Amino acid sequence: MKALILAAGYAKRLWPLTKNRPKPLLEVKGKPIIEHIISQFKDIPEIDEVFVVTNEKFSLTFEQWADEFDSKLPIKIINDMTTSNEDRMGAVGDMHYTIKEVGIDDDLMVIAGDNLYEYKLAQFHKFFREKKASVVACKDMENIEEVREKFGVVDIDKAGKIIGFEEKPKNPKSALAATACYIFSREDVREISKYIDFENPPDNAGDFVKWLANHKSVYAFVFREKWFDIGSFENLGKAREEFNG
Repeated sequence: MKALILAAGYAKRLWPLTKNRPKPLLEVKGKPIIEHIISQFKDIPEIDEVFVVTNEKFSLTFEQWADEFDSKLPIKIINDMTTSNEDRMGAVGDMHYTIKEVGIDDDLMVIAGDNLYEYKLAQFHKFFREKKASVVACKDMENIEEVREKFGVVDIDKAGKIIGFEEKPKNPKSALAATACYIFSREDVREISKYIDFENPPDNAGDFVKWLANHKSVYAFVFREKWFDIGSFENLGKAREEFNG
């Protein structure tokens, strides 16, 4: 299994903090966000390599970080060669670019580099092995009002299989918010190229999940632990105060 961390955004809502520093390298509880993510990979022996996809602006910064970071796993920085929000590839576009660039033909864990979770990634991986299919981590927000027009929302059957996916719906069918954490089976990694070839939207990974779930089995790993989507000063402050990774 490979791990891919998505880190090609410009995080303008967090300027000036992120004007010259990528968001995944901002510190929470004494170390960069990305290191909290990678620290959990040690509990998943199947992961043998980590890729971080970023842009032209922050590629060198990530290279310097990787050189200094004492990782037990090899880390490779992928520069998608984009230079601004206007020409960025989007989450699925960066997944596709990385898969092609390094020739990934394996199960693949994909995590946004600005998300922190208090559940254990090893539990998520165990769920993937049990289901023998691609999986998406979904936070049970418990109240539908908490997801209305805010998140991608999934609807599942009794077995946890995704039977519906809506992006920021006005009338959500569940309180399950799809988070930016996925494990795609080797077979479904190959589906990413088909998705792009069919000229589907490359920006949101949720669009790919919705497309995939229409013809393949995809399951929701439901968790209730805290989730920090660090897209604003408010959420960054909350993570710095409350995260217990």
